[in-house]
Amino acid sequence: MKRFEDQARKRPEDLRSHQWYGAEGLRSFSHRARTRQLGYLPEEHLGKPVIAVLNTWSDINPCHVHLRDRAQAVKRGVWQAGGFPLEFPVSTLSETFQKPTPMLYRNLLAMETEELLRSYPVDGAVLMGGCDKTTPALLMGAASVDLPTVFVPAGPMLPGHWRNEVLGSGTDMWKYWDDKRAGLIGDCELAELESGLARSPGHCMTMGTASTLTAAAEALGVTVPGASSIPAVDSGHDRMAAAAGLRIVELVHRDRRLSEILTRDAFEDAVTTVLGLGGSTNAVIHLIAMAGRAGVKLTLDDFDRVARTVPVLANVRPGGQKYLMEDFHFAGGLPGFLSRIPDLLHLDRPTVSYDTLREQLAGAQVHDDDVIRRRDDPVASEGGVAVLRGNLCPDGAVIKHISAEPHLLRHTGPAVVFDDYRTMQRTINEPELGITADTVLVLRGSGPKGGPGMPEYGMLPIPDHLLKQGVRDMVRISDARMSGTSYGACVLHVAPESYVGGPLALVRTGDSITLDVEARSLRLNVDDEELERRRAEWTPPPVRYERGYGALYNEQITQADTGCDFEFLARPGKVADPYAG
Repeated sequence: MKRFEDQARKRPEDLRSHQWYGAEGLRSFSHRARTRQLGYLPEEHLGKPVIAVLNTWSDINPCHVHLRDRAQAVKRGVWQAGGFPLEFPVSTLSETFQKPTPMLYRNLLAMETEELLRSYPVDGAVLMGGCDKTTPALLMGAASVDLPTVFVPAGPMLPGHWRNEVLGSGTDMWKYWDDKRAGLIGDCELAELESGLARSPGHCMTMGTASTLTAAAEALGVTVPGASSIPAVDSGHDRMAAAAGLRIVELVHRDRRLSEILTRDAFEDAVTTVLGLGGSTNAVIHLIAMAGRAGVKLTLDDFDRVARTVPVLANVRPGGQKYLMEDFHFAGGLPGFLSRIPDLLHLDRPTVSYDTLREQLAGAQVHDDDVIRRRDDPVASEGGVAVLRGNLCPDGAVIKHISAEPHLLRHTGPAVVFDDYRTMQRTINEPELGITADTVLVLRGSGPKGGPGMPEYGMLPIPDHLLKQGVRDMVRISDARMSGTSYGACVLHVAPESYVGGPLALVRTGDSITLDVEARSLRLNVDDEELERRRAEWTPPPVRYERGYGALYNEQITQADTGCDFEFLARPGKVADPYAG
């Protein structure tokens, strides 16, 4: 098996960091003197690959609270391989606490990552993230710089527990909150659930957005094998972090840049992986944005095409029925999962650890056929996300149909429309709205510009009176996103959004809407003449930000179908390395 250790090592003068440290002149003298100020001996760093360890740890991010320790393991690996590690704190995007949504700040972290890596004496990078937006943000920024790079996933938390039940973070939060609203449990049970739902550091242990995107990163080939599913507090996670530190030094010596990994084939395999895992709808937006930074045009049509070819094999909640990420890990993890669909993958592309994905998957096995299903016994016969088109979403919308009640996948009903999330929260239970189980709940004003930031509002709450009747799912439509831990017949990412005058802005309460997932259709049953009349009456909403980052965001953000990147970051073009002398 051909590994990178067989390659010749770079000469010190060929390292990018040599421009800062090795050249003659006042600036290099200053750089060396300031490094002495940091307490380093010349022999500790001169002539060695400088590795930036970008750490999204913070006290307010429970998904990453252990990454301060894991950074030490990464640095241990870098030192062991003959490199010189430098840890850089970067923005933490805590899905739980940051408002209105960390999606508003994904591109800010991507910008920080890009500019930090470009402006410092760095030869390669280890990116440490995992909470939903951190994975795409870090990889988007790194792709724009194109240095040798390895990603270290934060890892899922331990399974939750309450009485005799195993809990899935997010997924069971929604379930039991509805049970509380329906009167099935009380305050005492809810207090117990608060202490049992999230038991350790790490991101959600369901197949939510975090697990979906770290699996996508592994499928892309930017992690060491098996990294994405190791529980955050497992000792194997520490060893994986050290292995990443070892690997990045070898990548620098080989000059294997991120652009060699993030190819069209790699992104197609990541799409296949996400759909076969029954992963989060959020991955659609993020993978499109990540691909764009790598110079690869990925579209909604690519997701829909692949979805028709790959079965869902991961029996992991919420798309699956039973298991959580720790079960998935010990059943074989992503290598085991990918070993079941080799004919759907591009096996001859490189990864950060092997010259080909084929080599990386050699010997991978599945140890539990109920957690990672066989092809002849899938969780679902086709990929877990469907792309919809129609006069209500001319640029597309998505639905995670495997987590919806089947009878709603072909449904026509009258709309009840909410103009914003706060109004919906305040009025959803008002009897005069006349909401029944057949009603189609419509939320607008929640897209990239309207949200702002496209918050996870898409799993609109079912009215209390229906919950008490046993109703647990309804058709819900919005230009928002929803948590990857959520479930239900929720149509999301409607594009263009209502804030910019998309058709969602024209819907009125009482209008008939038809959802047909099999036909990939979402239609507003109103004639074109009436829609044009409404369009002529529509007026744009007021600007949300008059200054600051929000104003930049509003000016530059693209729509959901193109990844919600900033136009000036997404467009092609090169940026020269800074002059270090």
